[in-house]
Amino acid sequence: MVRYEERMDLSPDDLGLATLSVHAGNAVDPGTRAIRRPLVTANSYALPDDPSQLSWSGTDTPLYTRNGGANQHWLEEKLARLDGGAAAVALASGVSALHAVFFTFLRAGDHVVSSDVSYVAVYRLLTELLPDKYGITATLVDTSDPEAVRAAIRPETRLVHIETPANPTTRITDVAAVAEIAHAAGALLSVDATFATPVLQRPLALGADLVVHSLTKYINGHGDAMGGAVIGAAEVIDRIRAEAMVNVGATISPFNAWLIMRGSITLPMRMRAHCAGAQAVAEFLDGDPRVAYVAYPGLSTHPQHDLAARTLDGGFGGMLAFAVRGDAATQNRFVAALQIITSAVSLGHDESLIVHVAADDERARFYPEPFRRWGHLRFSVGLEDPRDLVADLDRALTAIVGPAR
Repeated sequence: MVRYEERMDLSPDDLGLATLSVHAGNAVDPGTRAIRRPLVTANSYALPDDPSQLSWSGTDTPLYTRNGGANQHWLEEKLARLDGGAAAVALASGVSALHAVFFTFLRAGDHVVSSDVSYVAVYRLLTELLPDKYGITATLVDTSDPEAVRAAIRPETRLVHIETPANPTTRITDVAAVAEIAHAAGALLSVDATFATPVLQRPLALGADLVVHSLTKYINGHGDAMGGAVIGAAEVIDRIRAEAMVNVGATISPFNAWLIMRGSITLPMRMRAHCAGAQAVAEFLDGDPRVAYVAYPGLSTHPQHDLAARTLDGGFGGMLAFAVRGDAATQNRFVAALQIITSAVSLGHDESLIVHVAADDERARFYPEPFRRWGHLRFSVGLEDPRDLVADLDRALTAIVGPAR
């Protein structure tokens, strides 16, 4: 088998995402002739006869797995192809990937404009750790409003960071519009696209400089591995690799890289199923009077529904948030009454996951009013039959709230 990059008449640009998901990063193993990349658990690689010219912190030559290992490099090749980037760096978790962006491109005195609704680790990095330790400041804004982003820019702004769809509100940001604002100010734009994945949106094509994924979630898709990645231009990724990977040490393990490589093969098919299931579940919840609200971009009532329809390709994602009419104890009893849907953190697994977050969450002041009033149930819709999920939700609602009127 010849790798597609080596075929004179075949370019990755000519291949669909499903084909790239299967073939990118894979090749026949020269030692065994296996048609799958093997798991290489070694932490060291044989040195050349004369290693005097090697950099012990280099990443170009296989040397030491903290500097990059075989499975990591194969996964990075696939990730770069899927997102349309020149290069990728795979790290130990999604948070390590986010930290790597901030650590690499920000210095003392710099300023960041960020989504006010974001993953909790981003919130803490930008509002506590980076200001306290390094004097890096951040302005948190509603990035679905480009003018709010523009107004927050300062002369010392070096980075704009957005999350779309946002966790947990599912708010949508216009990547292209924010990219134009960031670049006019001489700042980089990084986009956390974990909820969207490359199946629904490729932010680099819309003007972003960096795309961040928690590989733990949809790209792995099986709930059995952790990883994170940053994708972008080669010179930008090389800086992250040298500064935040080699010298901070958040390198992905070979086994996790191998598992994520395996899981990513079915990403396009899984995402279509997640989207279809989430749409069906959201429509059921939206029509049920026992439910206080539903936040899902596929609903016409979502504030950015039209933007989502214009900028997401073929679906609105597998994530939604809602609340049962009742207090926090009611939400918890409802979750406990579910039989198919699992109460657990994380998202993007094959099984459906739900977690209750009360209205006193530390970021709640940035959430829409219904989130602040009722709290929220973050629901990652899995690959089960949507009819079974709807039935499970209906049974739990009936048990806790009573039958629908």
